[in-house]
Amino acid sequence: MNLYKLQVRLAQLAVPVLTFASFAYLTAAPVLAQDSDAGNKSVGDLIKASGIIGYTIIALSIVALAIIIENFVSLKRDKLAPPEIIDEIQALFDEGQFQEAMELCENEPTYFTRVCGAGIAKIGHSFDTIEKSLEEMGDEESIKLHQKIGWLSLIANVAPMMGLLGTVSGMVKAFNEIASSGGQANPADLASGISEALLTTLFGLIVAIPVTASFAFVRNRLVKTVIELGAIVEDLFERFRESH
Repeated sequence: MNLYKLQVRLAQLAVPVLTFASFAYLTAAPVLAQDSDAGNKSVGDLIKASGIIGYTIIALSIVALAIIIENFVSLKRDKLAPPEIIDEIQALFDEGQFQEAMELCENEPTYFTRVCGAGIAKIGHSFDTIEKSLEEMGDEESIKLHQKIGWLSLIANVAPMMGLLGTVSGMVKAFNEIASSGGQANPADLASGISEALLTTLFGLIVAIPVTASFAFVRNRLVKTVIELGAIVEDLFERFRESH
């Protein structure tokens, strides 16, 4: 358990560090170009030089940022199981008002209430039936939540592949220039294709690294929250085990 908490904490620390490092590297890229014959280049110039694939990777980064923000907001523990809802359902259970608890679950749809509602619907059956219903609904809701963060994993894998595609495209352009010039192309003629090849690889990695770290953090936090809520639900329905 201590090792798991350490992994979650490391992932939490990695997100801002890697994001800052990636941003700093992208910002410093124009400085590296100051010694070139073309003179100083802005970040916009570098993005323009990366071509359509570079623009696509930038678009992926914007989508990834939106997903990260949405997941950080919607997958918080207080969103999945508001403390006041937990307290209210526990109070209704203690008073034996299961119909009122069911109505509350229907009126306040969250991860916690949907799982509880599945169990309440089976009250009166054997505890095994109640437990199976809770497990099935818990698995179903967990899958839905993991599907939401799965987009981050997809982007983290697609971004470097797009960078590799840009690398191949840029090198093809460079070799075509050599072929069309009969092998007499000067370095300036090859610079455009090679620049595109390197920049798309750079952008792909800049997007993939922080997105991968964010995915790991959000996934670990989600797993931890689901386990905690599962324990609360199990404790809530434990009274029905004792009555059978």
